[in-house]
Order: sequence, then structure tokens, then C-alpha cells
Amino acid sequence: MADSCFRLAGNAGPGIIAPVNSAPLGFFDSGVGGLTVVRAVQELLPTEDILYLGDTARLPYGSKSPETIRQFADEDARFLIARGVKAIVVACNTATAHALPRLRELYRLPVIGVIEAGVDAALANPNAARIGIIATRGTIRSHAYQHALALRRTGLIIHGQAAPLLVPLVEENWIDHPATAMVLRTYLDPLVEKGIDTLMLACTHYPLLIPVLRDLLPADVRLVDSATTCAEHLQKELVRLDLLAAPDHDGKLEVHLTDLSDEFEALARRFLKKAPGRIHRAVLGGA
Repeated sequence: MADSCFRLAGNAGPGIIAPVNSAPLGFFDSGVGGLTVVRAVQELLPTEDILYLGDTARLPYGSKSPETIRQFADEDARFLIARGVKAIVVACNTATAHALPRLRELYRLPVIGVIEAGVDAALANPNAARIGIIATRGTIRSHAYQHALALRRTGLIIHGQAAPLLVPLVEENWIDHPATAMVLRTYLDPLVEKGIDTLMLACTHYPLLIPVLRDLLPADVRLVDSATTCAEHLQKELVRLDLLAAPDHDGKLEVHLTDLSDEFEALARRFLKKAPGRIHRAVLGGA
């Protein structure tokens, strides 16, 4: 852990170590989908420096065992911590589901996942009663969202739907392709038939599908996406911990990927909706 970026926080209690406000925020994901979270954070917190790590050499995490996912997540976190981040955002639903508690045990800086924020947002409406979840197979199999929702509110009817074809369709930039609408209908129709009032988009790729989803879903179904909700949750945590960057600072973004390719750079531009600047190659393990 990079001791030079830490200080004793006056309001954090005795013996608590907190990062300095000027340190960057660290984000990691198995690929570049987590950049949708980064984009939402940049819009909400433009003064924050951001360091993003995409483990593109080892994606997807969703097909790996929980033990392997925890190992990868630990290596991702160590990479960010070695570079002096003040907080870590696990911008990956699979890694949040399997590794978040372990990362919080291991490290003393704030570690934030996408699931808790999404659940908070879904249940912000007191009338939410029938909740649908679309996600990768790994996230649905983990039951992380289902469990978190059930713990927070009894009597909920929760329907999880694995949607494995959506990530490749988004990465092919087939957002407006008829095939994408057809696949979405296949996944959504059973949920609509069950009368859902809320649909949780439990994958960081899915915010790009929101315009299509709004056309396909009944108007009264509320959408909750993991990018916007995570950004809002992060803002609240930074305010609570007194870790916001100076208001006159112009936030910068630095992107690191474990495997560089023209395809990943093009995806990064699409998820950010702007050029990411120079992308660096990350080497994990000995970082």
C-alpha cells in the first residue's frame, strides 16, 4: 500500500487511516464495460482524478470460479492501491458479487461495489414490489442481487434473467440493430409477463441499451442502471468521508488495460463517448 498518499483523518476516529483528497479514485473491471461507470462519475464529479484498470487479458470474469474471481480482483485492487488511489470502485458486477467482502477485509481504504448502489436505487421507490434483473450468467448465478434485495425488503417478488448475448451485441456496436431488439424481447417478455415494475440493469454494458429498452418496455417499468446508481452512491460516500477533491480541480482520466488492441481502444471510446487519451498497458502481479 502506498503510504505516501495516506493521512490520519481528523473525523474518521482514532487509528483510522484515510487517503488525501487529491488522490485519484481507482476503478477496475474485467474489461472496458466499467467505463460506463467512469463516464457517470465524470459527469457527476468532474473534479475527481480517475485511474481505471480493465483486465482485458483475462475477461470475462463471469465464466470463472468464485475463487479465481477473488484472486483476480485482489490483483486488480493491488495495482490501483500501489498507485495511490483514495478509494476503489469495483465497476464489475461479477467481481462485486464474489470479491467485495474480501477486498473490504483486506484493505483499509473505501471499497465500493455496484450491487449495493443498485439495490438502494431500486428500493428507493416504496411501491417497488416486482423486480426483474438482467445480467450475465455469473451475476445471476451468484444470487447477489436477489439476496441483497430480499434482505432489504420482505415480500418482494424477484425474477433474475441471464442475458449472455447482450454484452457481445453491445461490443459489436449493434445497439440499434434489429437482432438486438429481437434478443432483448426474448429476455424481457417473460419478465414483463410476470408484471415487473422495476428492471435492474445488472451489467455495466447495459446502460448503452437504455434507449432501446425504453422502446421495448411498458412505460410504467422503472429502469435502474448500475452506472448511474454507482456514481451517485460514490458521491455520497466521498461526501460522508470528507474525501471530495478540491472544487477548482480539473479531473483527469488515466486508463490501463492488461491487453491492448484496436478493438479495446474503440470500445473505450464508445463507452466513454469521447477519446480516452493514451491507454497504458498494465502488468498485474508485480505491479
